[in-house]
Amino acid sequence: MQFREQPIHKDMARVGSILERSGFFNAEEQEIGVSLVRERLEQGEASLYFFQFAQENDQVLGYTCFGPIPGTEVSYDLYWIAVDPNFQNKGIGGQLLQHTEAEIVHRGGKRIYIETSSRPLYVPTRSFYSHHGYILEGQLKDYYAPGDDKLLYVKWW
Repeated sequence: MQFREQPIHKDMARVGSILERSGFFNAEEQEIGVSLVRERLEQGEASLYFFQFAQENDQVLGYTCFGPIPGTEVSYDLYWIAVDPNFQNKGIGGQLLQHTEAEIVHRGGKRIYIETSSRPLYVPTRSFYSHHGYILEGQLKDYYAPGDDKLLYVKWW
């Protein structure tokens, strides 16, 4: 497995497919994920969207999208982390997260924020974040919908 940072045109379809098949993201969220790849391809680093792709040969196994939080000095958001359903539970997500964290530190970051849903579907996601040292920092009631809170996790160095 190799890791790369630079998205290529094919990654728009690859990211869309991973997000769709994951079962976690609705059509609007899938389009947002694809649009961030498109924006990075069009604007380069000026977009402030950065990526890590895990791949074998020509197949993308998973990816992250992250970037600095505007108006902060050392804080970053992890916008997306997704692994192809055919390759989940093989440590790829953890490796992607480690590569992402290392790149954030390399760029001067000292905090990473991740938001997720409180719905039962996301129990494994929340467990993954906790397992990798992220702490639940905040909860916004009914943020996404009634009964669906926004949970904010953070990790710092």
